[in-house]
Amino acid sequence: MSASDGIQTNVYPGYRFVVAFEGMPQAAFTECELPVLEWDTEEVMEGGLNTYVHLLPTRRKPSRITLKNGVGASPLFRWYVNNITGDKFERKKITVSLLNSQLQPVMTWHVESAYPVKWTGPQLNTSENSIAIQSLEFACGDVTVET
Repeated sequence: MSASDGIQTNVYPGYRFVVAFEGMPQAAFTECELPVLEWDTEEVMEGGLNTYVHLLPTRRKPSRITLKNGVGASPLFRWYVNNITGDKFERKKITVSLLNSQLQPVMTWHVESAYPVKWTGPQLNTSENSIAIQSLEFACGDVTVET
């Protein structure tokens, strides 16, 4: 079989990625959980047909994106604080790009109208020698994938 047969021949490591907000990288992230794209379905039973039930698509289920990075003052954290305190509620576009070994994007996820919904502080422990990591979770608007 050749690559033209539709079989993917390249695989890419999951540790080489860039996250940007409104087109500007804001921080180095240790982890990114991309949104799950899932559709609600409606069951429709057809009279006289007892062997299966039709599943019709309805709406896309709500999705979230989670980013983890080292604790510190950043525009990203200020955006979260401004939204929860009610000073200035803002939605932003988040872009996540998976990169190849030449640092060129091979796949990009565009998340429109995202806003922060959850912040988890670091686990502090004096017996461990690890970096303090915070987790930020965002509600997603429209999600598109570009290859």
